[in-house]
Amino acid sequence: MLQAFLLGCVAFIGKCDLATGTNMIQRPIVLGPLVGLILGDLQTGIVVGATLELAFLGQVSVGAYIPPNVIVGGVLGTAFAITTGKGAEIAFTMAFPIALLAQAIDNFIFSIVRPFMGRLADKYAAKGNARAISIIHMGTGFITCTVLFLITFFGFALGSSQMEAIVNAIPTVITNGLSIACGLLPGIGFAMLARMIMNKEVVPFFFLGFVLSAYFGVPVVGIAIMGLIAVFLRVDFRNNNDQLAVEGGYNDDEDF
Repeated sequence: MLQAFLLGCVAFIGKCDLATGTNMIQRPIVLGPLVGLILGDLQTGIVVGATLELAFLGQVSVGAYIPPNVIVGGVLGTAFAITTGKGAEIAFTMAFPIALLAQAIDNFIFSIVRPFMGRLADKYAAKGNARAISIIHMGTGFITCTVLFLITFFGFALGSSQMEAIVNAIPTVITNGLSIACGLLPGIGFAMLARMIMNKEVVPFFFLGFVLSAYFGVPVVGIAIMGLIAVFLRVDFRNNNDQLAVEGGYNDDEDF
């Protein structure tokens, strides 16, 4: 039960990402090692977390699209991968259904809670009570984090004991198929991400990185460093800001 409680705390902290400036602590690559520490297998936590990160890479909220719950899926997927000893293949099998179920539960609860909290905030806004509005916002965030804590806690506490038996009952042909899917899903994650950021300015650098890796054997870290250097060579942040200010009609000499 202690492990289930600690895993719930990890999910709670991951959801706090929204309150800390979206610094990506909710991602599987960050939460996976924490899960590994709690369950006594840091190496597997790092490996599975990084693998799930590739699969969930394109799972971000864009417009009206609400992605599967990366936090619960990543935490429980990594946890079950460690407890069953089956590695990344089982992590993929468990993470996506769990993530979809967690998002459905989250949406159902907050289709009731959020409108109520919104009406309550409007009531205090009409009275000019800023402190009460702040408390309502903080309370809503706390409820959001607590919901993920409970889903993760009960998911691990109720499912971990039976999970190994279920996994061992999976036929070999399905396990082999999952291994193949394990190799394909990271590519799909990258493809989803590329669709959002790819344009004629980025494409040359994308293929340059591919050529450096495929034909010259440059490690991924080396390519990332080259990309960072290219950013600073291509973008003059100070001059761009000045140019945007001029184009936007801003002038220090003008009255506001």
